[in-house]
Amino acid sequence: MIQSMTGYGKAEAQIAGGKITLEIRSLNGKSADINLKSSLLPKDKDLEVRKRLAEKLVRGTIDLYLTFEAGASDSAHCVNQEVFHSYWKSAVKALDEETVMTKTFLKDPGVGSILANAILRLPDVVDARKADVIGPEDWPAVSAALDSALEQLCAYRADEGKALYADVTSRVNSILKLYEQVEALEGERIVSVREKFDKALAELAAKPNPERLEQEMIFYLEKYDINEEKVRLRQHCKYFMEVIDTEPYPGKKLGFIIQEMGREINTTGSKANHAGIQQLVVRMKDELEKIREQSMNIL
Repeated sequence: MIQSMTGYGKAEAQIAGGKITLEIRSLNGKSADINLKSSLLPKDKDLEVRKRLAEKLVRGTIDLYLTFEAGASDSAHCVNQEVFHSYWKSAVKALDEETVMTKTFLKDPGVGSILANAILRLPDVVDARKADVIGPEDWPAVSAALDSALEQLCAYRADEGKALYADVTSRVNSILKLYEQVEALEGERIVSVREKFDKALAELAAKPNPERLEQEMIFYLEKYDINEEKVRLRQHCKYFMEVIDTEPYPGKKLGFIIQEMGREINTTGSKANHAGIQQLVVRMKDELEKIREQSMNIL
């Protein structure tokens, strides 16, 4: 079954200083465009991670995010005491110390706790621990979390792929059914063309040679014959279904097949010379464009 290139996976790894959260997001792309959106990843693991992402996800715009959340005990050691007290003194000074509000604030530990928590969120109060947070001893846990996030993303892609498969294959069948309606109008088109010829000759009061007229009619009808387009379009649709059913990553090849399908539909439209057939061609083009849009997200 086909896979979508759109997906999302998330996993966590417990390390000595706290918790690492990994998130992987993928969108459609022509190749494996991998972006590591974090400075937490050890430099010596960069190539390994890129290789694992490329092998597992094959293609797409792939973003990997790593975030670190310090543990409770570790966070306490990260507080910049000097900066914290500076903010605290500024907050107290901003209040009039003679007011009842300030006296109540200083005596009420609950209110003081609220202010302390607010100050902890201010810039530079808690030192950011981003560099070298993942040590060699932490890597096995982070690596396992990476595998878990990748599995989630692949499962997401597979689910999206089922919906894509149902949509594009139903539209291919719709194109084939519309072409059957085109065939039903072909006889009507031939009669219409002959009537136009006869009307034009009547208006000109011309009396052409019957044999020559018949030759011209045959030439005209052959010029606008769509039998070859009909055969080739059916072959392209059949090949489309074979590729999507048998190949693990058919996305690029489907794009080429869609181009050929479009060529046959366009040629049918240019040869139609019939309002009803032209309307059917427009509907086929609409279905094909929707197939094209969806196929761009097929792995």
